[in-house]
Amino acid sequence: MQLEERQKRIEEHLLKVEFASLEELSELVDASVSTVRRDVSLMESRGLVCRTHGGARLTNPKSDEYTFSTRDTHQLAQKEAIGRACASLIPPNQTVIIDAGTTCYHVAVQLEAKTPHIITNSLPVANHFSASSRLEVVVSGGVIYPKLGVLVGPLAVEAFTKLRADVAILSCGGVTEEGVSNSHGLLIEIQRAMISAARRVILCVDSTKFGRQSISKLCELDVIDVVVTDPGAPESFLSLLRNRNIQVVLANGETVEPMPALTTGPTVEAIAPKEQSRPGRSFDDVPLNVL
Repeated sequence: MQLEERQKRIEEHLLKVEFASLEELSELVDASVSTVRRDVSLMESRGLVCRTHGGARLTNPKSDEYTFSTRDTHQLAQKEAIGRACASLIPPNQTVIIDAGTTCYHVAVQLEAKTPHIITNSLPVANHFSASSRLEVVVSGGVIYPKLGVLVGPLAVEAFTKLRADVAILSCGGVTEEGVSNSHGLLIEIQRAMISAARRVILCVDSTKFGRQSISKLCELDVIDVVVTDPGAPESFLSLLRNRNIQVVLANGETVEPMPALTTGPTVEAIAPKEQSRPGRSFDDVPLNVL
């Protein structure tokens, strides 16, 4: 593939996803990471993109589709109900990883009474608790992606590989029988580190995400312990989840019983990786590419 064609494909891809890692772009154009790095540098000199640590993003995005504030208005009532239901599941004094999605934000705002120890890469979540004296918040390092209000890149991934938590609360771009997917390779890497760091994984998704396939695969369904969604979710898919021993919680206003607390609490201090991952949580066979 010639230089001009590579750069055109990179620009077209960034128009869709707004930011991407060098590895993701190298797979896209079938070129080495070093070649893509040079391409991105040339595109930056022309004002088309901005380089980030380990990736690139658009200089002037054409749409606000992916901004946190815009996405937060989509299915707002469902997200608020899911947030209340998911927060009800969490026992008091747990260490909780919270993803950067808008649905996860609505879980976070309901958690203060549970006095959790929160670990997050979400700037809106961190900002929400910035004046709170009731709980402690650990914010990952990384590169700030302003429109999404999220910290991304290798430093963010590394932070979660060195932490352990009772539960991780995640959201995604789509859920199908083949698994869970999301829209950005940089988010996928961080979410996988979150999953590996947690003893339980809760996926919070509104009903529009079922049957939708996003750009990059995150994990198999069996990695998820609990799915929290709204009553609009298709019953056939909810039955499939239950048949795979995944707990389904519907945010329909009914009382949700907390999960039993795990016996030995984790620490947020840096520790060695687990010797053995939970079955189903290996990502060796899941590439960061299109499903």
